[in-house]
Amino acid sequence: MNELTPTGRLRAGVAFAPAPSPLFVVKDADGTPRGVTVDLANALAAELGVPLELTAAPNTGELTDALASGAIDVSFMPVDDERKKRIDFGPVYFLVESTYMVTGASGIRTVAEVDRPGIRVVGIANTTTIRAAGRTLKNTAVEAAPSIAEAMAAMISGRADAFALSRDSLPPFVAQLPGSRIVEGGFQQTGVAIAVPKGRPAALAAASAFLERAKRDGIVRRAFDRAGLRELAVAP
Repeated sequence: MNELTPTGRLRAGVAFAPAPSPLFVVKDADGTPRGVTVDLANALAAELGVPLELTAAPNTGELTDALASGAIDVSFMPVDDERKKRIDFGPVYFLVESTYMVTGASGIRTVAEVDRPGIRVVGIANTTTIRAAGRTLKNTAVEAAPSIAEAMAAMISGRADAFALSRDSLPPFVAQLPGSRIVEGGFQQTGVAIAVPKGRPAALAAASAFLERAKRDGIVRRAFDRAGLRELAVAP
């Protein structure tokens, strides 16, 4: 059996959110995921000639756990050192900067101003971004929310002053909260890449070769465009 598809299906994991990004998909009214990583998973399954089985999770931490346990065969997520201990990464297809969205009432303008006593910061549990925020914040702490929707609920209700997320993902949420803004500067730069379970070298080679072809042949570019992300660049 192919190392990338040990069950005869491609079991792919995607992360969902209220708005699309190169990482996050959205769900249609019937719950069907739609977005960049769904398009990439479909293209990989078609190339392999196997059915696609999608798992949608509210954060990439859950997808990391699923990959590490072998419950899924492939996913897409930001690269970080903690994850490299548990899963293997192929090529990057998008470069991200992590930063903060802040409320108007906070008065915060820069990333440095977030790190003050009393500032309530929220991030998504078990993700690259929340780990980076935790490392860089010295005068306050970051609280974990299980999903973007719950983090935004904390911002809208006034229970949080700052929300840590990738810069490209934040504009739709700023539009939901009058007076809010994205701060100047960032606290992490990383890449979003294809990922497979550890100990499957043939799977990693196949996934890596696919993603390089997908970038070269315009598959990734077209996936961005279909998701309404024409202004964002595909990583070289």
